[in-house]
Amino acid sequence: MIEVKDLEKKIGENVILDKISFTVNKGEIVGFLGPNGAGKSTTMKIITTFWTQNAGEIIIDGLDGLVEPIKVRRKIGYLPENVPLYEDMLVSEYLTFVAETRSIPKIEIREKVLLAAHKCGLEKVLNRPIDELSKGFRQRVGLAQAIIHDPEILILDEPTTGLDPNQIVEIREVIKNLGKEKTVIFSTHILSEVSATCDRVIIINNGKIVGEGTPADLAARAANKELLYVKLKGVKEVIENKLKNLANVEALKLVDTDSVDVFGYTIESKENIDIRPELTRLILDSGWALLEINKKTVSLEDVFRELTK
Repeated sequence: MIEVKDLEKKIGENVILDKISFTVNKGEIVGFLGPNGAGKSTTMKIITTFWTQNAGEIIIDGLDGLVEPIKVRRKIGYLPENVPLYEDMLVSEYLTFVAETRSIPKIEIREKVLLAAHKCGLEKVLNRPIDELSKGFRQRVGLAQAIIHDPEILILDEPTTGLDPNQIVEIREVIKNLGKEKTVIFSTHILSEVSATCDRVIIINNGKIVGEGTPADLAARAANKELLYVKLKGVKEVIENKLKNLANVEALKLVDTDSVDVFGYTIESKENIDIRPELTRLILDSGWALLEINKKTVSLEDVFRELTK
């Protein structure tokens, strides 16, 4: 359905996208995940043909975005990060206006407006001015304008930005329901969003794809690593030197200091290795006072930070 091949975008000497490639299959909900400035919005704008690339191809259902941009746009519903709403209009007036610009036959416009409003939970505010709506309802209006022409594909750029926790849950449910009928790709930097909503995740950082898979794939990657927290009393330099050189330790991080001789560390082991027996022997042999030790779960957020650091 969506094919991105060796996509490259430069602005001046700055490389925004560095030959990225990925596909989104029909009926998938794919999360496009990355930190701010990673290249998410740029990719979205190129897929929707609002921007052009310096190199590479965007193929939408067999159509080349550079060659046939108008046909591509008819297949896509787009929610930009900053939704361009006409605030002095009623919700119904705005959706009617969008339907007209989408060349929907006049006889079908009222039906399309009501259907989009129903799918996005806007029935109660159709006759209210947009400037009176909360941020959450404005996002719903943005989603409604994106689906009013019944596109096959939805491109949603940061659809939950600026929403409170309750509004995020509401918009998430709207997206999941829309995903039952359409192919959806949405960008975010919030990992919990893709975990709750997506079939697959693509992670981008500094214009390159650094990870891809299902949320379960990423969770499995996290589950294969052990993270220990240990608080010790002793000489800082000696403690750190010995912990770093302990067998199967992959990373050591100082996370808190209670006093001049009490230090808390997280210790990341190599995959599928339990280092607690060796760590305990080292502590006893070194004569350090053990104040606390516990096992921590490596989260999907930890995997994200690892891939984008």
